[in-house]
Amino acid sequence: MNFEQKRAKPVITTREALLTKLDEFGIATTTYDHEAVFTVDESEKLHDQIPGGHTKNLFVKDKKGKMFLLVVGAHATIDMKTLHKKLECARLSFGKPDLLQEKLGITPGSVNAFCIINDESDEVSILFDESLMQHNEIACHPMTNTATTVIARDDLEKFVKATNHEVTIMALAEPAGE
Repeated sequence: MNFEQKRAKPVITTREALLTKLDEFGIATTTYDHEAVFTVDESEKLHDQIPGGHTKNLFVKDKKGKMFLLVVGAHATIDMKTLHKKLECARLSFGKPDLLQEKLGITPGSVNAFCIINDESDEVSILFDESLMQHNEIACHPMTNTATTVIARDDLEKFVKATNHEVTIMALAEPAGE
């Protein structure tokens, strides 16, 4: 059985499909179009124009195959050498693009908190940095890096729960100045 046959529902890979699903969940958002951005540095100029806590997203897996989607503030520093201790797992590395595509239906450069909806087998744990979740609004790509969708923090949590995933908020980023 291949990946596509295992899914009960189609993978949501487009902005339009995601925004439709958010509407179905009763979640209001505002989406801003912009040129494609692939890095936090490239998106920096958007931060003053688009409200909310801006994110960077890391898809990582440990040596035993456990996978995580880390959603942190755009300027957060993550110590990949020690993060496994916080997560109580084996040593971590970045997930390969083909694994990212298979598990979350997304390509590098467009990873976002919303793509957790494509993990219907609950193999990926989504973790939010506690400092990011202090913002009332969170700014995420809507399955494409040519737009940013602003969602209320509580609605983002509602969305994650609607995908049958647990909302885990913890200190992932290193304190500023370290």
